[in-house]
Amino acid sequence: SSYAPYGGPIQIQSNALRAIQRISPECYEELVAAGTVTADRVSGLKIGYKKGNKLAGLFDAGDWLVRFDTVGPALEAGLPATVVVDRPVIQQILVKYGMPEGTVRIDSRVESFEDLGKGRGVCATLQDGTKAYADVLVGADGIWSQVRKNLHGLGAGGFAASGAAGGAIDDAEARKLARDTVRIAAQADRRYSGFTCYAALAPHRASNIEDVSYQILLGEKKYFVSTDGGGERQQWFALIREPAGGGDPGPTAEDPTPKLTRLRKEFACTGHGDQDGNVWDDFALELVNASSEDDIKRRDLYDGAPLLTTLDPQRLLSPWAKGPVALCGDAAHPMMPNLGQGGCQSTEDGYRLGEELASVTHTREVGAALGRDSRVRVIRTAIVQGFAQLGSDLLVDFDLMMTLPLLGPFFLTMTQLSMPWILRFLYTAEF
Repeated sequence: SSYAPYGGPIQIQSNALRAIQRISPECYEELVAAGTVTADRVSGLKIGYKKGNKLAGLFDAGDWLVRFDTVGPALEAGLPATVVVDRPVIQQILVKYGMPEGTVRIDSRVESFEDLGKGRGVCATLQDGTKAYADVLVGADGIWSQVRKNLHGLGAGGFAASGAAGGAIDDAEARKLARDTVRIAAQADRRYSGFTCYAALAPHRASNIEDVSYQILLGEKKYFVSTDGGGERQQWFALIREPAGGGDPGPTAEDPTPKLTRLRKEFACTGHGDQDGNVWDDFALELVNASSEDDIKRRDLYDGAPLLTTLDPQRLLSPWAKGPVALCGDAAHPMMPNLGQGGCQSTEDGYRLGEELASVTHTREVGAALGRDSRVRVIRTAIVQGFAQLGSDLLVDFDLMMTLPLLGPFFLTMTQLSMPWILRFLYTAEF
C-alpha cells in the first residue's frame, strides 16, 4: 500500500530517449546521467557451440555470426546513444518530474469503467469500490490488461497472470500461476511464444565486459541472451522452447537448487555437453553460476497481435481506443524481448498520446484524438512486433541453418544485411 522501487535494469534505446527528451528535458538529462551507455561496444549473435560443415561453413563455440552497430543508426538520426538504467531509478525520476505530488495512488487497480458520454469523461471503479472521475482513462496496465478486457471484451485481465510474468512472487505461486496463465491467455487472445524464460541479474563483472555489451548465444531449441546491466552486473535470459504451463520442481535435500541444476545441463560446457551432445561456449554458465537460485525467475513468454485481427468496424477505425478510454504499451502491443523495444515502444506511445491530447480544445474531442493516435501508432508497433516475433522464431533455427549448404550462408548474409535497416527503422526521430 506504499510506493516501493521494483525491478532490474532495462535498456532505454535511442528512440525512447528522444521521446523522453521531448516530453521532459530535465527527466531525460537525469536518466542519461544515471544510466550506463551500452552502444559503445559490440552487440550481436554468436553460435553457442561448434556447428556447421565444410559446405555451409564451420563455426566454433562463441564465434560471431552477426554484429550490430547501434551507434551508427542513432547518430544518423541525430539520436542519443542507448543506455541501461535500473527500473527503480527510472521510477523515482519519473515520479520526481512527471507526477505532481499526491497523484500516485498505490493498490488502486481499475476493475471497470463507464463512459459518461457527450464529452463528460469517464468514471473508473477501483478494486476497493472507490470511483475515480477523469477526462481520459489510459490503460497502461500490461499484457493482461483489465482495461483492455473491459474495452474490447477480450477475456481475462488482472493480477494473476501479471504476477507470474513479473516474477514478483515466490516459486510455488509462480508454478501455479504459470498453469493458470495458459487458460487466461486463451481467453485474452494472447499468443504463447513457444518459449519459457529463465532470467536473473548476476552481480558479476563479465569476462568480456570491455568489448561486448549485448550478445545472444544461439542453439538448438534454446538461446542465451546477456547484456550489460551497469555497475558490474550482467542481466541474462535463457529462453528454452517447450510447452506453456511448465515449472521446475521444488528444492529437495538431494537437489536444493533445481533451476540452477537444469540450466547447468541445458548449457553444459564440458564433457558430453547438453542433452543433444552440444558443448556450449562457457560464457552462459559463467553468468548462470554467478547467480543464486533465489534470484533466478522463470516465466512463460506471451505476446499478441495488435487489435486488427477483427472485422469490428469500430476496432478497425480505432484499434486501441473507444470514447475517452485508450490502451498503451503492453496492453496494446505486447512483444517478444529480442529487440529490447517493449518499453521503448511504450515510451513512444506516451509521447504520441500527449501530442494528440494537446490538440484537444474540448472534452468532446477526446475520443477522436485517441482514435487518431491508435491508427497512427498501430502501424509502427505492428511492424516492430512482427520483427520481434520473427526474430525469436528464427533464432532457434540458426542451428539448423548452419548445416545447410548455400541456404545457410545466404540466410546468414541476409541477416547481416537486414540488421542496419531494422535498426534505422527503430531509431527514428519521428514516431
